Amino acid sequence: MLLTISHVTHYSYESPVNYGLQQLRLMPQNDPGQLVRSWRIEIDGGTKEAQFRDQHGNEVWLISFIGDRREIMVTCAGQVETTDTAGIQGGHRGFAPLWYFLRETALTLPGDGIRGMVDALRTDRSERIALLHEWAAAVRSKVDYQPGVTDSGHAAEESLAAGAGVCQDHSHIFIAGARLLGLPARYVSGYLMLNDRIDQQASHAWSEVHVDGLGWVGFDVSNGISPDARYVRVATGLDYADAAPISGMRFGSHGIERLVVDIQVAQ
Repeated sequence: MLLTISHVTHYSYESPVNYGLQQLRLMPQNDPGQLVRSWRIEIDGGTKEAQFRDQHGNEVWLISFIGDRREIMVTCAGQVETTDTAGIQGGHRGFAPLWYFLRETALTLPGDGIRGMVDALRTDRSERIALLHEWAAAVRSKVDYQPGVTDSGHAAEESLAAGAGVCQDHSHIFIAGARLLGLPARYVSGYLMLNDRIDQQASHAWSEVHVDGLGWVGFDVSNGISPDARYVRVATGLDYADAAPISGMRFGSHGIERLVVDIQVAQ
């Protein structure tokens, strides 16, 4: 499947921004199941300072903006050819060792709620894939997909207590539980071609767990499936903070920041 993607992020500020730095993780790479045919990133209002690979192997751009900026626009677009691998990414690659993905983070720290759900699973199963699908279904049954209830700072246990959230929240809870089961797990950010529309207001997120004999296997809790040819992987990390499309800091603006995201994914 050949997917065409356009992703525009527009920041506008009530007061001027004297100085800012942002990290962009917006460049998909060739992976099992995807081949990047073309990709470009354009920055309007900022300057590319450096490009590097982080500990997860993500391609990162560091951009700055200086001089009373009120608007910053980041545009990326391209084509990615995908195939259905049933979510299997295969053996581990990158700079971080597998044990690193057992590490708890502030966003994936399990509390009594998550621990209780994991304890209720039939963990004596020898079939890890079936167990993980059971865990994904348990998370989805407890947390309704509902935008606007949580934000990027909500931790897994908070999202579970709220009983609602988005793909980011589902992923954090799922990752926390997988690590409690002793399995390395990571967060994935990327794109999903929806069947009912082209225009979207946010990128997508799911999880991957390392299973002996298969390697990394993807689980999209929000949609109840493993990723197929409609998915494009962009960045991975221990949690959202490691794989966020854009993150950074600014100085000199104390007014309202407005963010508009426009994404189109089409075959």
